Amino acid sequence: MIRIILVAVFLITFLILSIPVMIGEKILRKFNPYAADISSLRIVQWAFKVVLFIAGTEITVIGEEHVPKDQPVLYVPNHLSYFDIVITYSRCPGLTGYIAKDKMQRYPLLSTWMKMLYCLFLDRKDMREGLKMVLTGIDHIKHGISICIFPEGTRNPHPEEGMMPFKEGSLKMAEKTGCPVIPVAISNTHNIFESHMPFIRKCHVIVEYGEPVLIKELDKEQRKFSGAYTRSKIEEMLKKHQDML
Repeated sequence: MIRIILVAVFLITFLILSIPVMIGEKILRKFNPYAADISSLRIVQWAFKVVLFIAGTEITVIGEEHVPKDQPVLYVPNHLSYFDIVITYSRCPGLTGYIAKDKMQRYPLLSTWMKMLYCLFLDRKDMREGLKMVLTGIDHIKHGISICIFPEGTRNPHPEEGMMPFKEGSLKMAEKTGCPVIPVAISNTHNIFESHMPFIRKCHVIVEYGEPVLIKELDKEQRKFSGAYTRSKIEEMLKKHQDML
């Protein structure tokens, strides 16, 4: 129980104390937008690394050299836990916005940080708003900002049964921009928290970045089902992880 209390106290304290920081970031953004963006990125990455330290999470990272450092990408991970975001965001080499559920906008300060960091909010019930979100994501990528989307649409409650189907159109941003798709396989994060809520427990997790997938270089059938193709690449990596945990 002590870990969940420490994580909660740290996050609440961080959000409260970050109010003047956010004001400073907004002022800096008027004079040097890029410096403000990078500053915001590193501040939140630091906070997430502290959360992982408190949680006692041991992380094995594989294939990080596959992530380009000189261009934006579309990260496509499987989704087991809230900690998937904490772990993957703390390792992003450059500006990256995450696709989040629309209800996340309800949370003050947290949603402010998310907007500052180019996160996009998806309302699944409104197709028009969903299209606008995709177009905004395309614009972000064209301006050098990577995007991370969880194509399963939500956390997988039964990872032992394999990944859930990918939502149609999840890779649309990569199709329209030509940016590389980075398949990301995440194993065991549900055992940090979700498998035994409300406790946080020490855990070994594996994060593997697959080789970039360029949709335009796939054959016709693979391009037609690029989501399924990417899902298969993640499945291959997850199978390897079973002998490593």
